[in-house]
Amino acid sequence: MKQNITIIFILIFIISCTSNTIYKKPKDLISKEQMVDLLVDMHIALGVKSIKKKGEKRNLEYMYLVYEKYGIDSTRFASSNFYYTTDIDEYSNILKSVKERIDKMKEKYDLEQTQKDSLENASKKSIQDELVPIKKSKKFKIDTSFVK
Repeated sequence: MKQNITIIFILIFIISCTSNTIYKKPKDLISKEQMVDLLVDMHIALGVKSIKKKGEKRNLEYMYLVYEKYGIDSTRFASSNFYYTTDIDEYSNILKSVKERIDKMKEKYDLEQTQKDSLENASKKSIQDELVPIKKSKKFKIDTSFVK
């Protein structure tokens, strides 16, 4: 009898823990593709905010520029983001796409930076080669007989 009561309580507990709430799509839901674009730009904006710039006294807020770019407001983003987070698998796919895109952007930037650095090093080397002092040659003697 005690086992039956324990099993019933465990089943009630498990059933009560599962969420049966179905969230309705917001009428102004941001599409998945646009959500990926938006999240990429948000991550970049947040990253730029953390960079300290010389001579700049104030912190600039870039998020309003991201919202302006996509023609949305923070409320629309919040409702769409909440809707997507209710489906963990779908939101995981969105975040995976965001990470892949940011990684590609980083690879491209690193390649451009490497090329820029190699060009700068090559130009420095050619300038240094031109500035190497000319060694005195034994073939030419300087006539100092006229100096007294």
